[in-house]
Amino acid sequence: MPVQRLVPGWRGPVPPGSTARPPGVADRLVPTREVYVSRLQAEHVYKVFGRRPEEAIPRLEGGADREELRADGTTAAVIDASFTVEPGQIFVVMGLSGSGKSTLLRMLNGLLAPTAGRVLFDGQDLTSLTPAELRAVRSRKISMVFQHFALFPHRSVLENAGYGLEVQGVPRPERDRRAAEALALAGLAGWEDSWPDELSGGMQQRVGLARALATDADLLLMDESFSALDPLIRRDMQDQLLQLQRTLKKTIVFITHDLNEAMRLGDRIAVMKDGRIVQLGTAEDILVTPATDYVASFTQDVDRSRVLTAGAIMADAAGSAPDEVLAAAPATVRADTPIVELFTPCSVSGAPVAVVDEDDALIGIVPRARLLAVLGEPMPPVEPSPPTGGTTDTGTTGSTATTTGDAVKAVAGRA
Repeated sequence: MPVQRLVPGWRGPVPPGSTARPPGVADRLVPTREVYVSRLQAEHVYKVFGRRPEEAIPRLEGGADREELRADGTTAAVIDASFTVEPGQIFVVMGLSGSGKSTLLRMLNGLLAPTAGRVLFDGQDLTSLTPAELRAVRSRKISMVFQHFALFPHRSVLENAGYGLEVQGVPRPERDRRAAEALALAGLAGWEDSWPDELSGGMQQRVGLARALATDADLLLMDESFSALDPLIRRDMQDQLLQLQRTLKKTIVFITHDLNEAMRLGDRIAVMKDGRIVQLGTAEDILVTPATDYVASFTQDVDRSRVLTAGAIMADAAGSAPDEVLAAAPATVRADTPIVELFTPCSVSGAPVAVVDEDDALIGIVPRARLLAVLGEPMPPVEPSPPTGGTTDTGTTGSTATTTGDAVKAVAGRA
């Protein structure tokens, strides 16, 4: 009997010729014996430093915390971490310094071996590989982008971008071609012959990103990659990463201590505290239903209007006549529209905003009362924008109100 082959991002077995697929995974024909695996999977992973670290695992499983172990000279850096990362997903690990996030990242690429548990990459247990096999996986399938740019000052921008390919033994002509393509993707076309000290901090980080992209690795690990940058440059780099992701659809694990950055970038977010993952979910999950007081304390200053979407707060439209709802609605929006764009239409009409799918079919409604219940008051100001005449363009990303606070008051005045 043929051996089953693990296919990242595919659920199976499936009938021959089937085009069924999990969300976000490209169409492809899959033989019957191919089965689905996650791109990356952590199974009850622990990392303990100190004498006899294995003896600490039963205590941690029994509920002991870091402080109890520290009294014995043992440090529990990561405690019982479990999660999956799917192909094409940005998975963000968010936590303060000392939470264990960077230690966790180093176990994901085999730089550190777990004290207990497993890390699987494309279904292969990294903890079972020989050192040579692990080096091969890291050099060809995993790339890292560091907080500190780690560029070679004596190499040109092109040579820095091609360094990973050089380690792989790729011939110089192909190496230069692929490095130049990656630099162009990162917005550095024309800078190939420059030197690192001629670049700004943001441009140097783009070189680091290009170096990771040039190898065409299946997995990108980004450790506080934008933390050292000025706020405006940091925002530009976030935009650049999201733009690249829409095209390349890489699998990315992104480490950050900034919840706003996590919510902007992450398809899913793991919040860490004292070595443990205390909540795992989407940005909307974490904002609307924080699992602990600790998580809630992080979310209190987040502008919900720019994170939550119409699809996350919409009410069921079942029982309503779609044509009548659409005719009365002050605006129609897609499910992924940020709710900041609903303020103006909700303030000028008593009818709910209609949420539609790609075929403009009604899938839900957002009444004023629901919008106010989700937002609450007060809210931070947002950028001014001209009046929209009571309608909203589903393709825009900016605010349609003068300030969030003004909009909330206007909506509340008609509730």
